[in-house]
Amino acid sequence: MNRLYLLRHARARWGEPGSRDYDRPLEDTGRADAEALAASMVAAGYLPDLVLCSGALRARQTWTAASRHIEAQDVRYLDSLYSSDAAGYLDIIRDAGEAASVLVVGHNPMMEDLCSALASNGEASALAAVARGFPTCGLAVISFSHPEEQIAPKNGYLEDFLAP
Repeated sequence: MNRLYLLRHARARWGEPGSRDYDRPLEDTGRADAEALAASMVAAGYLPDLVLCSGALRARQTWTAASRHIEAQDVRYLDSLYSSDAAGYLDIIRDAGEAASVLVVGHNPMMEDLCSALASNGEASALAAVARGFPTCGLAVISFSHPEEQIAPKNGYLEDFLAP
């Protein structure tokens, strides 16, 4: 893998009484943010070959909005991205198979924790952005010189951080 994209789902509605957190939908602003971020990804040449998306509704809707601008050859919806911690996310990425670039659409705090663990070095502005927190619809762009199965903490380089 050359590049890993970590995308936190866009802004979601608060949970309704009696509904599951898993089923919270995006707000209208969240959909617009996801489309705008995807357009920025295309402009920057950040195009994934593989998408690993949480099965939670807000993550699926984030990818649906983004996919209006971005095509991916392989999209996989994984409930494990809803329930895993950052170490679990790393295992999922390692086990995903060979792809030049992988986009993970998931949740915080896992996205922020994984980004910080993988990329201790990077562009100063990107590192500063992540240090301020990982906002909804935030995208970390991490490059590697290792295949997926060898990705480990501290061996990534944080190239960029985009947010709506």
